[in-house]
Amino acid sequence: MPAKGQHRKPRSLNRLTRVCIAAGTGGAALALPLVSVAHASAAEPAKAPAASAKAHQYTVVRGDTLAKIATAHHVKGGWKALYNANKKVIGTNPSLIRPGQHLTLNTAVAKAAPAPAKKAAPAAAKKTVSASGYSKPVGDAAIGTPYHAEGSNWSSGYHTGVDFLVWSGTPVHSVAAGTVVHAGADGSYGNDVIIRHADGKYTLYGHLTNPVVSAGQTVASGQEIGISGATGNVTGPHLHFEVRTTPDYGSDIDPVAYLAAHGVTV
Repeated sequence: MPAKGQHRKPRSLNRLTRVCIAAGTGGAALALPLVSVAHASAAEPAKAPAASAKAHQYTVVRGDTLAKIATAHHVKGGWKALYNANKKVIGTNPSLIRPGQHLTLNTAVAKAAPAPAKKAAPAAAKKTVSASGYSKPVGDAAIGTPYHAEGSNWSSGYHTGVDFLVWSGTPVHSVAAGTVVHAGADGSYGNDVIIRHADGKYTLYGHLTNPVVSAGQTVASGQEIGISGATGNVTGPHLHFEVRTTPDYGSDIDPVAYLAAHGVTV
């Protein structure tokens, strides 16, 4: 198992958040998709001002994310439409929104629109096993921080896996049949599951709310092995996925290339 606390270095609370959505800038564990550069205190939740009924504008406050704003104000097209309507204000990185910025809520607000998360849940849970017996760990989720993104946040100097942008509560699946060699607390990875596969490689699924398997258990490809969350050293919920040549930290290989070699495109 990886050495405790090796995944990511501790950071000072007053540092700017580095987010997982953009290559080279994200935290390893990233984050609630598209998080603000400033965190709201757990004891003092951020209060979002109401949008202007005339101009449909919103002022960013501490702890805001584009996804959170789009959901709260029922913005048609979700965070992507919100970003496209405010590129000049936000800049080239949609994950870096700052308190005080004035955003246009996509020029129109949908009335009584259902929460996007409810529609996205079936897609996130969808799993398809390839002809080679491999599958995606979390449906059609986008990748935030990519493999080998460089930065001082990580003990090795680079990101040892890929981050899939999913909400807490998303089912996580084993990418192939294998045997669970670890399930539980694992330092900066929070709660994770590590599985050994027939080809001798190991896959790791980090920052889980909780595993639903135990060490020594045999699992099938596509079988649910945990629930995504934000445990360990993270800035928000997501799935950190690694592929290794051993069960230990530092033996990582490119997880996207590994899945592609087995007929799985992410």
